[in-house]
Amino acid sequence: MTTTVSRSPRQRTVAALAVVLVVLIAFVVRLIDIQVVNAREHVDDSLAMGLQSSRVEYGSRGAIVDEHGVTLASSVHRYDVQVDPMLAAQGVTVRGDDAAPVTRTWAEIAAQIAAVTGQDPATVESVVNDAIAADPGSRYAIIATDVSTEQYRALAELGLPFLTFPPRAGRVYPDGAVAGNLLGFVGSDGQALGGLELADNDCLASRDGEVVFQQGRDGVVLPGTEVQTAPAVDGGTLTLTIDRDLQWYMGQLIAEQVQNTGSVRGAITVVEAKTGKVRALAEYPTVDPNDPTATPSEERGSWSFTDPNEPGSTFKALTAAIGLDSGSFTSDTTVTAASRETLRGGARVSDAFAHGANTYTLTGVLIDSSNVGISKFGEMIPAQTRYDYMKKFGLGTPTAIDFPGESGGILHPVEQWGDQTFYNTTFGQGLAVTIPQLVGVYQTIANGGVRMPLSLVEGCTAADGTVTDAPTAEGERVISADTASKVSQMLENVATQGTLASQVAIPGYRVAIKTGTGEKTDPDTGAYKPDAYFTTMIGFAPADDPQYIVSVNLDEPRTVKSSAANAPAFQKALTQVLKNYRVIPSGSTTPELPKFG
Repeated sequence: MTTTVSRSPRQRTVAALAVVLVVLIAFVVRLIDIQVVNAREHVDDSLAMGLQSSRVEYGSRGAIVDEHGVTLASSVHRYDVQVDPMLAAQGVTVRGDDAAPVTRTWAEIAAQIAAVTGQDPATVESVVNDAIAADPGSRYAIIATDVSTEQYRALAELGLPFLTFPPRAGRVYPDGAVAGNLLGFVGSDGQALGGLELADNDCLASRDGEVVFQQGRDGVVLPGTEVQTAPAVDGGTLTLTIDRDLQWYMGQLIAEQVQNTGSVRGAITVVEAKTGKVRALAEYPTVDPNDPTATPSEERGSWSFTDPNEPGSTFKALTAAIGLDSGSFTSDTTVTAASRETLRGGARVSDAFAHGANTYTLTGVLIDSSNVGISKFGEMIPAQTRYDYMKKFGLGTPTAIDFPGESGGILHPVEQWGDQTFYNTTFGQGLAVTIPQLVGVYQTIANGGVRMPLSLVEGCTAADGTVTDAPTAEGERVISADTASKVSQMLENVATQGTLASQVAIPGYRVAIKTGTGEKTDPDTGAYKPDAYFTTMIGFAPADDPQYIVSVNLDEPRTVKSSAANAPAFQKALTQVLKNYRVIPSGSTTPELPKFG
């Protein structure tokens, strides 16, 4: 007898579900294998088939900030406007006011885009039309480059699927021309072209990254295909020694003084005596790094570093310091000097004003700024000794700042000195120095004879927090503290007994100054230009405990052609520095030293 076994509907359902479950599990396993386990292999296969594209991930160029962290230069994102001509030519369908679909033509859309980018509508329209005419399957064209974030947002709100906006790095200088002569600028491609942007490019430069991805035929990025092949790295933050507000003030002040005196150009420099840190170096004319091409090329840098000039009588303080420190004479030594004399080897030296034979002290020579007097003191110092000291003071070589294009000045070796040069160099002729070099000399005197390397940079902070390029605090002793003190007191007496005493006085503070009127050389002839001078007033305060050195320089002033032209700006500049840093007034008055023996 045969028994027939039949399955119930319930059993058949369970069996069917089991089969479905097995198939489903097989599909899931295969998907995991394709999309997870072997995803990289499949992406590589597709990339090898030429289906990939890539885009740049831009790193941001590092910011430049002042000593307080105030931003002087920063990076912003700008955008290019790219279009897919094949899709754009078809127009776009949107819903009208009555919810019915409406097709907008490319000509209508081009007018909308042009209203945002500021272009002519016909120009925008022609981008797509010309691309399609050249290749009906064209998928790429550029409508505009370097548009702002606001323009990018306005275009993105149009919701046009055929527009893309790859970012690019831009550079912004919030304060315009403030410190523009120092900051420098970058080109439209983001490359550093001048100033600290160039000098410290290793700190500021970013490194762009790359993302590789797959695209469909319609240009849409396929999900899950984006692969970062290289990460973007932002540049470091460059912290300067500059005080932004002080720099701004000095920029306004020197602009006013240049215009008031009819000068070609001018500069004001502020340096911290004990550290050598430059707190301000303002020039006029200067450059706005946001638009450097608006400024003539010769005015886009910092001529304070690049263009040396004869320092004139400011150099007499250096001769005095060398003679005292080397033991060639003492502060009690006197010389007899008339206003015009013929010295050794037939060298002829004259003072700026007529006078009879005076028995000058060293202080008196500085007060009256006697060329003949300092020449006679200079006779007591061997030429090689003077030269060696000048080198120790930093002359003849660029400063530690190493600004792009910085000059080392002109300091001929002793073997090339004739008798006239021997004397001329005692009062600042026959050689040339940059403004920072001269400020470095006075910093050494103000700092008790210890020369600190000048610095514009506090340090570079990398994206990972690492700090580099911090200036060294070590200085070099050039002259003794006693020599520096004696010369400082002599310069105080220039401020109190000199012809400009009333113009440079700052109530409550002891001030030390020296002036200089250097002759200008005609680059075409090599001879001195008639009636053209480079004038300087340099000094420090409080002279009993020097904190800051200030130098005011004018190139070819016309209303007043001597260093008296610098006095008003010098007094205002030094007063502002003392206020800005809340320097305590002097607790004593300047000891009066005799002019004549």
